[in-house]
Amino acid sequence: MLTLLVPYLLLLTVLLLLGVVLPAVWSRRPARRAAAREVLRLLLAALRRPRRQ
Repeated sequence: MLTLLVPYLLLLTVLLLLGVVLPAVWSRRPARRAAAREVLRLLLAALRRPRRQ
C-alpha cells in the first residue's frame, strides 16, 4: 500500500516546494513573500500539531 502512495507523496512534495517554499524565498514582491511565508508557517504548524489517538 505504501508503494502506491510514494508517487503521490513525491508529487505533493514537489507542488509544495514550487508553490509555497520557492515564492517565500525568491519572490521580488514583499507581499507575495509574506503570504508564502504565512502559508508555510501554517502548514508546518499543522504537521507539528500533536494528533489525537
